[in-house]
Amino acid sequence: MPVASQPVGRRERNKQEKLDRITAAARELFAERGVDEVTTQEIADKADIGAGTLFLYAKTKGELLLLVQNSTYADALDEGKSAAEGIADPLDAVMAIVRPVVECNRKQIDNGRTYLREMVFGDPEEPHHSEALGLTVRTEEAIVDVLLRDGRNSAKDAAARAHIVSAIMFVSMAATINIAKPVDDIVQEIRDQVRVLLPA
Repeated sequence: MPVASQPVGRRERNKQEKLDRITAAARELFAERGVDEVTTQEIADKADIGAGTLFLYAKTKGELLLLVQNSTYADALDEGKSAAEGIADPLDAVMAIVRPVVECNRKQIDNGRTYLREMVFGDPEEPHHSEALGLTVRTEEAIVDVLLRDGRNSAKDAAARAHIVSAIMFVSMAATINIAKPVDDIVQEIRDQVRVLLPA
């Protein structure tokens, strides 16, 4: 029987069901109170599993936050890529990718900043961390695609500029000085820097 058509076994279904419950519980508690104010025991209780079982899926609260935020980031990136497809101006197209990512990161500012910290300093061998790093790569690839459209960037320069845009975006979202700033101000700050970076 081909692999694609084999039914998912009970064990795998049970694992996925537990993961879904953990993700939903962590998402709800983190949104209500912030990652720093929630304990792993509270997440386990809300997911109706034991604490030991929880740690089979994520070893720390940081990894739980990565689990929760990665899907939100992926959705925001897809939204941005779709928006950028119909925009001719490279700066406007890049910012169409950036804005939804900033918006999703700022829904709960402390969670967003902790997520960025986990991405940078977390264990790259941990699967949720690895997925988060993959999202940053996908973000840069989307920006490269935009920058290559008009022929003013070589592939090497487009990749370097996309990496710098990513760094600008992450620093602007994580900076303590920006904690109280609304999304529009963060996006404008990023835009002002990216405008200088792109070829005239």
